[in-house]
Amino acid sequence: MVDTIIETGEINPVLNDIMLLELAGVVRYTHYALVITGPNRLPLVAFMQEQADESLLHARQAGEILTGLGGHPTQGIASIEESHDHAIDAILNESIAHERRALDLYRTLLNLSEGQSVYLEEYARNQIGQEELHVIEMNKLLRDYTIG
Repeated sequence: MVDTIIETGEINPVLNDIMLLELAGVVRYTHYALVITGPNRLPLVAFMQEQADESLLHARQAGEILTGLGGHPTQGIASIEESHDHAIDAILNESIAHERRALDLYRTLLNLSEGQSVYLEEYARNQIGQEELHVIEMNKLLRDYTIG
């Protein structure tokens, strides 16, 4: 039996959902890196590849915490919505929507862990900060493609 530091009945499913969403981010951002075209392709491809790498790291972190709390990670990824519009503004808007879904999950984790586990609270807060920064950066990128 695993000695958990917190009641995991509600927390483990959220950690699993985070892991699945972050794994979907790996696929999403890798796809975007492959389909981006145009004069700004190189910096945007590098940005999307960085997002894919970071999503994999986040998935691993959530999975490690999940298994450390006695949970079992689901094999698979979250559903990936795509408009099939590969214009930069469409890609950035889809990316922002993805990051907002991640924010919702991390905020749920924070709410469930508040006052129960300092480690999980700090983990959730750190991830929320990172996801918020991604939304801010993508909104800044989006401005160049929606001004006109």
